[in-house]
Amino acid sequence: MQQKISFKLLPSEASDESIIKKIIAQTSGKKQSAVTGFHLLKKSIDARAKTIWVNLTVNAFIDEPFKVREPQLFNFRDVRKAEKKVIIIGAGPTGLFAALQLIEKGIKPIILERGKDVRTRRRDLAMLNKEGIINPESNYCFGEGGAGTYSDGKLYTRSNKRGDIDRILNLFVRFGAEEKILYEAHPHIGTNKLPHIITAMRNQINDCGGDFLFEKKVIDLIIEKEKIQSVKTADGNTFEADNFILATGHSARDIFELLHAKNILIEAKPFALGVRIEHPQILINNCQYKSNAANDALPPASYSLVQQVNGRGVFSFCMCPGGIIAPASTAAGEIVVNGWSPSKRNNPFANSGMVVQVELEDAVKNLGKFKSLEGLENSPLLLMEFQKMVEQKCFDAGGGKFVAPAQRMVDFSNGKNSSSLPTCSYQPGLQSVHLKEVLPDFVYQSLAKGFIEFGKKMPGYFTNDAVVVATESRTSSPVRIPRNNDTLTHPQIKNLYPCGEGAGYAGGIVSAAMDGERIAVQIAALIS
Repeated sequence: MQQKISFKLLPSEASDESIIKKIIAQTSGKKQSAVTGFHLLKKSIDARAKTIWVNLTVNAFIDEPFKVREPQLFNFRDVRKAEKKVIIIGAGPTGLFAALQLIEKGIKPIILERGKDVRTRRRDLAMLNKEGIINPESNYCFGEGGAGTYSDGKLYTRSNKRGDIDRILNLFVRFGAEEKILYEAHPHIGTNKLPHIITAMRNQINDCGGDFLFEKKVIDLIIEKEKIQSVKTADGNTFEADNFILATGHSARDIFELLHAKNILIEAKPFALGVRIEHPQILINNCQYKSNAANDALPPASYSLVQQVNGRGVFSFCMCPGGIIAPASTAAGEIVVNGWSPSKRNNPFANSGMVVQVELEDAVKNLGKFKSLEGLENSPLLLMEFQKMVEQKCFDAGGGKFVAPAQRMVDFSNGKNSSSLPTCSYQPGLQSVHLKEVLPDFVYQSLAKGFIEFGKKMPGYFTNDAVVVATESRTSSPVRIPRNNDTLTHPQIKNLYPCGEGAGYAGGIVSAAMDGERIAVQIAALIS
């Protein structure tokens, strides 16, 4: 028989198969020899008490032969001769998973990606990190796999109602991810492994007859009778299709500007803005694991923090244990930072975004303070321009070449200049700056008080051994591209499907992938 069993073990025991089988036998009232094997279904760490436990749920095989976990099968069809085709603008998680779903439905996807393939893209990232030179079409945000390729590869989401999370995880396993992402409470793949997985997805799309085209930046939409007839790319090509999926990500500002210029409805959308904080990983381990901090059986510790400050939320975002802070800018003259981790999370630092929600009224209140915002009070691009303005101020404060303005954590909250900065993983380098000079006042004040409160919740966290780096600004899109709740099309353009993070309908790899699949299923139902 097979039996689902849940129990907890010490971290040193949780990877010992014989101990797990012993617990299964005791729980089921059987001899240990009757337990032929098990599949892990769920695994999580509970570090809330003095004793740290690993919670496990297994599917146990008792008195029957053990069967290896069967991989989920996917029916990728040959679409070379398919009559129907769909153009997907953008090859991030949304675009990739939409393409794979279309292929399963027998529809030919044509992916137009403005950037380069993952291998070539690495050279542009090296130039950005080492020389301070940015390629606006090939960077941490733009290129094959989108911003997700060179991110931590976090695969957890709260978007349970949007789609089949298990299907997304199984697709990642199908293309090379480790099986453990199927059962870990907070699965991640790691920046070192994501490029190979993305490449495998592209190869599958090409092998089935889909078209995967690089350096095809869309610069115009040809619209007739409330439908897109074709799109034009910067290299002078024109592409026609029956339907168009817009999956360009939250940093494609030129797409927002194009839609606005063509009087296609878009809306300003609240987003979060702040900084990225880096601590020594051992310090975070000590905060979270206390006396167990040196336990080799425990992974590098993470955290999730949230605090209300004067009615405004301050919260951690995209926490990367054993990670690195990276320059995520998409244009010259702007500083944007993000974080990533390799699969082993074995770097000596832990970093996390720490951000504050920015509402439309916040930008409106600041209109008189900044010339770049003048005349935008009624524009759907106001929050995008507000975001850009802060990024440019940070670039200027850093002094160029993507050197980021930074401050020690306690100094930040106490309004004190930092005479020196700790060692940091951010490769372009740091410049000591009083960050009150570059952040909007409501953001600075909220963060300054929030850090103090976080130190009370997590003793040891509020320390000058931590460095605050500005600015973490690309948490989500500052623009929403509206769509009909039933048809999922834009309310003005009958065959345009806004999708994923850039359109304001997702927040992370898994939710973006699910949104892409949802759009593909909708299109298939319409044209089949």
